[in-house]
Amino acid sequence: MSKPLVVVESPAKAKTISKFLGSDYDVRASVGHVADLPSKGLNIDVDNGFKPTYELTDRGRDVVKDLRKALKDASELYLATDEDREGEAISWHLVEHLKPKVPVKRMVFHEITESAIQHAIDNPRGIDYGLVDAAETRRILDRLYGYEVSPVLWRRVNRGLSAGRVQSPSIRLIVERERERIAFVAADYWDIDLLSATSPAFDAKLVGVGGDKVASGKDFDDRGQIKSTASGTPVAIDEARARALAAGLESARFSVRSVEEKPYRSSPKPPFMTSTLQQEGGRKLRLSSSQVMRVAQGLYERGFITYMRTDSVTLSAEAMTATRAAVTSEYGQNHLSPQPKQYTSKSKNAQEAHEAVRPVTPYRSPKQVEGELNSQELALYRLIWQRTLASQMADATGVTVSVRLGAVSEHEQTDCEFSASGTTITFPGYRAVYVAADDDGDGTKEALLPPLAQGEVVPVESLAPNGHTTSPPARYTEASLVKRLEELEIGRPSTWASIIQTIQDRGYVWKKGQALVPTWTAFAVVGLLEQHFTDLVDYELTAKMDDDLDAIANGDMQKDVWLQRFYFGDDESLPGLKRIVEENLDKIDAAAINTFPLGHDDNGELVVAKPGKYGPYVKRGDDTASVPDDMPPDELDVAKALELLALPKSDEPIGEMDDYPVFAKNGRFGPYVQWGSPDDLPPGLDKPRMSSLFSTMTLDQITLDDAKKLLQLPRSLGQDPADGKEIVANNGRYGPYVVKEKDFRSIDSEEQLLTITLEEASKIFALPKVFKRGGRNMAAKGPLREFGTDPVSERPVVAKDGRFGVYVTDGETNASIGKGDRVEEITPERAYELLAIRRDAVAAKGGTAKKSTRKKAAAKKKPAKKKAATKKTAAKKNATVEQPD
Repeated sequence: MSKPLVVVESPAKAKTISKFLGSDYDVRASVGHVADLPSKGLNIDVDNGFKPTYELTDRGRDVVKDLRKALKDASELYLATDEDREGEAISWHLVEHLKPKVPVKRMVFHEITESAIQHAIDNPRGIDYGLVDAAETRRILDRLYGYEVSPVLWRRVNRGLSAGRVQSPSIRLIVERERERIAFVAADYWDIDLLSATSPAFDAKLVGVGGDKVASGKDFDDRGQIKSTASGTPVAIDEARARALAAGLESARFSVRSVEEKPYRSSPKPPFMTSTLQQEGGRKLRLSSSQVMRVAQGLYERGFITYMRTDSVTLSAEAMTATRAAVTSEYGQNHLSPQPKQYTSKSKNAQEAHEAVRPVTPYRSPKQVEGELNSQELALYRLIWQRTLASQMADATGVTVSVRLGAVSEHEQTDCEFSASGTTITFPGYRAVYVAADDDGDGTKEALLPPLAQGEVVPVESLAPNGHTTSPPARYTEASLVKRLEELEIGRPSTWASIIQTIQDRGYVWKKGQALVPTWTAFAVVGLLEQHFTDLVDYELTAKMDDDLDAIANGDMQKDVWLQRFYFGDDESLPGLKRIVEENLDKIDAAAINTFPLGHDDNGELVVAKPGKYGPYVKRGDDTASVPDDMPPDELDVAKALELLALPKSDEPIGEMDDYPVFAKNGRFGPYVQWGSPDDLPPGLDKPRMSSLFSTMTLDQITLDDAKKLLQLPRSLGQDPADGKEIVANNGRYGPYVVKEKDFRSIDSEEQLLTITLEEASKIFALPKVFKRGGRNMAAKGPLREFGTDPVSERPVVAKDGRFGVYVTDGETNASIGKGDRVEEITPERAYELLAIRRDAVAAKGGTAKKSTRKKAAAKKKPAKKKAATKKTAAKKNATVEQPD
């Protein structure tokens, strides 16, 4: 008997929906997009209405084949992809390639519950071709942008670089912040901290001297100068004066000059939308934006939260009722806001789902679901639960007291004034469940002051002069970058996480702790775009593009008309992308774009920094030196550059070992020693042997004996008596270690590498494996799952939890699990498929997959479909175009 076929994006989502629909429906997954523009070439007919040429993806071919087979026995087709642009585009592609002969219905929902799914079944709609046009315009726009601009970067900066509509302005933000840090001039200033001898004790800070305001950090500009205000210019106190004033106050009488009380009230923040979820997930849970979205996607698809890509902060009537009932149940009626609080989004065009990110109804507390979620999922679910409940809770109230104390210092008989303030929260309200994080800490902190009256004498426990230095603007973190992109209205919630990951993967940005640090290559790319393609990195124009995409989705603009104007222009005021590139390419001075002056040495010779093919370097005349990859641009000044240039050069050996030269060098990964040279190799080596210096060593002090010891590494200790496997000691990126096959164990110090014995190492491997987290030793995790033996590599396949998420591996090839896949539900066949796809990708790029593996994997691949050649240049015809923003 025929039954309806329901198609969703992911296997996890399909499984959850199947539980609600039962056996009367056949629920299948498309596993994301089934079709896309081919990765090479333009594949857009710019002279014929910008018609794109799509092809089925490798996975899409199999998906479409299976769905066609299922359609033969289907009574109707329900397309249940996500309710945003991309979801609409997936549904459209499915219709285009399946060519169904049964009725087609579009079902949409923003939460996966039985009632929501049934409502979607009962109230289907057609495909929204406005959303499809917007999605296709975005895809074409990104391809045109990358196809035209990326080759400019290849020719003028370096091969393999890419430009993107949202990517490039994002990089510009990070580079601009680093420029501010480079230009920043620090200023020193002092004040005095007073600790009272009252009960409770309180702290006060010197704020006035002789009637003048004492300067604090916020009173200095980025050049280290004090800013003047309408009320006057603050006075900077230096160390000598601060100490003299403090000494003169030792026997002074401190009295209360004023006491001011103000009511304190704080209101809860709205429920989460995508941007705030990413920001709070980063600040509170220390997750990257992509990690937040990956975990949220899993929670949504398994029916725990509503759709996680949304600009909206509203709650439905059902959710409002459930939220207020949960507040009353968990915290009592007095913690509930008197009236329902409905919030509005600041976004001009909330083009994604139309409700906030919240738990699905009926609500379940974190305690009720803890057995169904792993620790990361539970932490994010708890955050969403708390924020949702807090949004309908009463305001927090209290009293803030500000006090001014005064005394006269015997030093020059100077009048000194101190300030103290404290907040007493009398009713916590929403703070009982949730306090929002920000870049400066966790909201308001309570601080009690004793009852004080004007004229009262306050006993003092201590006076401590305190020195401070102004700090440059903080680098962006993923959370603060998302916040800034949202403020500028650049991109959309669904793009931010992937963009931030992309700019790291492509070498424009790296992380120092949580901070995003630009590379010198990013400086070069941004400089080129600012000077020659200003509009392409203009924040307002980029935001305007997203507004235009919304207009196309709403039917207020025509896709082909907008693309024609963007690409070809329409008059002198809007030349169009194609003409901008053609007119500017020959004007770009590659040498100037890739040169960043640092200053002059004592002889007046210019010292510059430059990005290079093998990493950044500094240059003075013909003299060059590598810059360590982990040195941020704002730390590279003239003094540091001269220090790098003064290090021993690679062509000056420090001695010989077995008649072959030994060199001490400085490279992109730091200082190291090298035995032999490409033209003078010791016997048995096909390249020079290299070893990094220990952290306690410097190039200017390295001796030949030190170098010989370092060149012993990696050092074989022999076979472990326990299992006969070889143990090797070596130094790595994360410190010294011993390794047996692929089992790595850290050891205490680098010096231990030269002295550790086989017996000592064997004892280390006999202990349970541990890793560091938060300065503590934690038991190492084993495989999350075991799948069996891979039919291609004939090696055991397991799932592991890695730095960038869950992946499957056979010990030779690693493959991240696909969108919508859950490790608990992946079949062995799916795990083997992910590895095969990864091998094919590596082989296509000329990677290092084993030859036998590549042949086996290639034998299973279907021949690629031939495409007609375009009338573009050969260089562009073969260009690999970057994936969209």
